[in-house]
Amino acid sequence: MDWKNKQLNGKSSAVNNLYKYSIYMMDYKKTLNLPSTDFPMKADLAKKEPEQIKKWEEMRLYEQIVENNCGNKPYIFHDGPPYANGHVHLGTMLNKILKDIVVKYKNMTGYLCEFVPGWDCHGLPIEIEVDKKLGEKKNLLDPIEKRKACREHALHFIDIQRKEFKRLGGIGRWDNPYTTMSNDYEATIAREFGKFVSNGSVYREKKPILWCASCGTALAEAEVEYKDHVSPSIYVKFHLKDDEIFRKEWKLKDEPIYLVIWTTTPWTIPANLAIALHPALPYVAVKVDNEIWILAEGLIDTVMKAVGKSYSDIVGRPTSKDLEHKHCRHPLIERDSLIILGEHVTLEAGTGAVHTAPGHGQEDYEVGLRYGLDVLAPVDGAGRFTSECELSELVGVFVETANDKIVEMLRQKKNLIKSENVSHSYPHCWRCKKPVIFRSTEQWFISMEHRDLRKKSLLAIEEVEWIPPWGKNRIGGMISMRPDWCISRQRVWGVPIIAVGCETCGTIQTTSELIEKTVKIFEDEGSDAWFLRRVEDFLPENFKCQTCGEKKKFLKEKDILDVWFDSGVSYAAVLENQLGIKEQADLYLEGSDQHRGWFHTSLLTSVGTRGRAPYKRVLTHGFVVDGEGRKYSKSAKNYVPPEKLIEKYGVEILRLWTSAEDYRDDIRFSDEIITRLVEAYRKIRNTCRYIVANLYDFDPSRDMVSDHEFMEIDRFALHALQGVIEKMLNAYEKFEFHVITHALNRFCAVELSAFVFDIMKDRLYCEKKDGKKRRAAQTVLFKIGEALVRLMAPILSFTAEEVWQYLPTYTKKADSVFLTRMPQIEDKYVNQELGNRWEQFRRIREVATKVLELARAAKTIGNSLQAKLIIEADEDKERFLKSFGLDLADLFIVSEVEFGKAESSHVYESNECPGIKMAVVLAQGKKCIRCWKVNKSVGEDEKHPELCSRCASVV
Repeated sequence: MDWKNKQLNGKSSAVNNLYKYSIYMMDYKKTLNLPSTDFPMKADLAKKEPEQIKKWEEMRLYEQIVENNCGNKPYIFHDGPPYANGHVHLGTMLNKILKDIVVKYKNMTGYLCEFVPGWDCHGLPIEIEVDKKLGEKKNLLDPIEKRKACREHALHFIDIQRKEFKRLGGIGRWDNPYTTMSNDYEATIAREFGKFVSNGSVYREKKPILWCASCGTALAEAEVEYKDHVSPSIYVKFHLKDDEIFRKEWKLKDEPIYLVIWTTTPWTIPANLAIALHPALPYVAVKVDNEIWILAEGLIDTVMKAVGKSYSDIVGRPTSKDLEHKHCRHPLIERDSLIILGEHVTLEAGTGAVHTAPGHGQEDYEVGLRYGLDVLAPVDGAGRFTSECELSELVGVFVETANDKIVEMLRQKKNLIKSENVSHSYPHCWRCKKPVIFRSTEQWFISMEHRDLRKKSLLAIEEVEWIPPWGKNRIGGMISMRPDWCISRQRVWGVPIIAVGCETCGTIQTTSELIEKTVKIFEDEGSDAWFLRRVEDFLPENFKCQTCGEKKKFLKEKDILDVWFDSGVSYAAVLENQLGIKEQADLYLEGSDQHRGWFHTSLLTSVGTRGRAPYKRVLTHGFVVDGEGRKYSKSAKNYVPPEKLIEKYGVEILRLWTSAEDYRDDIRFSDEIITRLVEAYRKIRNTCRYIVANLYDFDPSRDMVSDHEFMEIDRFALHALQGVIEKMLNAYEKFEFHVITHALNRFCAVELSAFVFDIMKDRLYCEKKDGKKRRAAQTVLFKIGEALVRLMAPILSFTAEEVWQYLPTYTKKADSVFLTRMPQIEDKYVNQELGNRWEQFRRIREVATKVLELARAAKTIGNSLQAKLIIEADEDKERFLKSFGLDLADLFIVSEVEFGKAESSHVYESNECPGIKMAVVLAQGKKCIRCWKVNKSVGEDEKHPELCSRCASVV
């Protein structure tokens, strides 16, 4: 439109001039290359993430990834099965996101990394929930009906958790997972149990184990949790019977001699059969009131303070050897307690004389065996005393309730010295949360000593890479100290222990042939067959009782296997049998509690049957805690369900949180942390948006420039990109995901947005649309965008996929970012000298930024393009800055730069950058209405008097 000939009827010349100016402005704005994109600034994650998941499912993304990498070197990553009971919580969410990061990264580096999710389906937690639903009917159901209800419960929560896990953006074989209750898996469990039977490691014996009276079953160490519990702390006197030698030696009259013990489990006193002393500790006999007490010399003062007594004299120094095999009278029952020696006695607490009940403690049991003591445990499965306790008033009383009664009985017998309640750490059942007891019962065990299972396991631990390294000592300590593995459970929902009992003589036995035949049945029918079929169906040909020779009358064992054995053989069921992989897994990844759980039992089963660990590398993460470091729990009222967080923030923010926190310690989660991450995400997203918005007209096959056409800032940007690629790839390899997130955030916010993009902006917006300068900048943006989107894809999966779809298309561009490879370092762009040069410039630029802020705060300038910088520098810095040539003003984002005396109302000198001072004055010339630079050339072009010479030439 020719505005010179345009007149507005009846309008003043001022209005006409305004109209003319607006036409200019409109036309010049159209000549700018302003960013243009449909990529939304607002992520709207909660709405868009499910849509993206649906697209991945429709395009069968996981299957495409596996197909693309088929034939490549495998990276064997085995998923530890979560329990199929309840909804996903913050801990399981953290775990599955960490796993997904690994799977995506490994596949994007060219490995074939299949992910087969699994579920642990048997065991106590599900059976308890089913019992709650059944109520009084639970005792009326036969085992097969109970098992059916448990299976339905597990299937229900597998579906729930699968949807919740998929909502996290994870890829994997979700439609065909493994479950420990499938026929093939149950057959594998039985088969692996058979291998331990065949090598002689399995035995059945009466010995003390952890027992939950509420749940009515034995427990493994991994099935208990330690928390504070209030118990009676009592000091008790045992009257020494064989005291003639001591009386004579110590010149006593009629003073009674006692051994003093201390315990926090008074209910075990009726089962006392001995008192243990340390073979090397010095003991003393002290006179207290008119009695003689024997205790460890190192604990005299501690004991006297605890019981509120004092001793008048040390009358003797008996050695433990002098006391061994002598007897004391039981403080409640008419029987003797033997004095024995044991290395387990310490000076850490108590009296140095340890109350010993072989039926209620592992150390008591072991030392009792050496002295031929009975394994007395006068408590039934419900935790109530039986008649074996020899105290009629206690029969039928629950052990915890009996504590007070026993204390009172000791007081009446005048054998109680002191009683008070103390709070101490005590094992509790992980399901019902009630205190457990140590109780001797007939159970099945895997020996830790037979075939050197303990020794071999400790050696195998040394061959594994533990991340973090302290995991090695943690699991090593547990293996070295653990007792034999109690593998039997008194429940219904699980894989039965394949054994039979002879009806004639009562012998319970199992054989490899019995197990082998049963495995074949389980392969077709599952372990329900054990409860449905007759015992004869499982007996191999010519089977007979090993004790009495009976051939026909047998009963099936009712106990089931420890569910930790189920999950502990998952490498056999999944890696070996399903995937055909015989090698060790490259990685197991779970929470740090699995050192005594899945890592632990997987190690024992693999070493016991294959002679090696099932894994090469074990990575553990901590627990999720709140901002103050407290464990999340509903009772603490600090728990927020993941679905609420996802609804508010979207999964992407939670994936960012997972990677941003150092998972090797406990991981903090709070509103403050999430708010910071939302801001970090916004910076990353805006960086990506800036890139795609400035590539709206860029065709890589047509518009890419050659390397020699890059400006120096371009070459620096590509050098910096190589640095972040190297840092992030190294961090991925080391599983240091927090390093990746921090590097990504810093690169976007500091390197790009606040520096490179700031300097490029004028070139991108104002230079000729298809000119080499602009295309060079776009080429750099394209290279950065292509690299960044792939680097962040394993973590910010939804955003990376979204950005990928907005990046310029080209021949053979993959349909998904996850079908591409991780970027590799391009050595031709690595230039450390150039990097150092620009880092030095950036430090100087910070001085300019400070002085411009002073001028802006004083309203001397509105934006930096109104400014002229006067730089007063020493000789080296002036030479350095002048080496940037005519681009210096653009690099500082000002209109003019001059070297001279830094004098004005706004002067800044930095201690961090000595040898340079800067001042700000208004730039000379007129403002170009197109690029906003103040330039003396504005007005020189007759056709475009409001433009600077650069803009006029472009237009």
